[in-house]
Amino acid sequence: MEIVYSLIAASAAMLGSIILITFHKWAEKNSLLIINFAAGVMLTLAFSHLIPEGIELNPKTILYTLLGFSIMFFIQFVILFHPCHDQECPNSEHTHITSITGLSLHSVLDGLMIAIGFEANSNLGILTTLAILLHKLPDGITISGILLHNGMPKKKIFNISLLNACFTPIGTIVGMFLLKNISIQALGALLGITAGAFIFLSASDLIPETHKCKNRAAALMFFAGIFFILSIEHLIH
Repeated sequence: MEIVYSLIAASAAMLGSIILITFHKWAEKNSLLIINFAAGVMLTLAFSHLIPEGIELNPKTILYTLLGFSIMFFIQFVILFHPCHDQECPNSEHTHITSITGLSLHSVLDGLMIAIGFEANSNLGILTTLAILLHKLPDGITISGILLHNGMPKKKIFNISLLNACFTPIGTIVGMFLLKNISIQALGALLGITAGAFIFLSASDLIPETHKCKNRAAALMFFAGIFFILSIEHLIH
């Protein structure tokens, strides 16, 4: 089941790429709506589900949340290129390579997050997949936008996006094998790390995009994302 949901999340990245390639003007106009909504979803999932579930399993989950945040910070700002949403990305082969590498590793981590969610319980797994799905759509738009802006042919952009999307189910499959017979304390730690990653992605990649909003409607999508997850939680329970 985890693999099915992972494939659905991966398809969102492809959808984002296809939307940008096919409807470049529309995607550019509405991408902030998607990004703000995804930020609300990811933060709410971290604070209302991942962290509380983790604390029940491991009292030190909060420290692991900080660790997860720090790991993502180190990966994006020290090791890899931090994907930009602007039209000011430098035009170079180095930018292509680092952008693709960064988002590919990110896709593997997304797949691992799905496996961790389902290891805790099916409801958390579904909600984790939903948050990642909403995050993968702007990811697809981002990487395709960078490559398209730098003059890469659309066919090559599509092939790269397809390869990047495949890393999500690969991460899930790896996670399914690594998480077999895992201890309760270790699972709580992984939930905390996942929460930290979600908080980082929201605070670092998504929420800063709100500063580009030219109307309140886009910013209000953040609260719509919060309400959406809380409503689903109410329906599930």
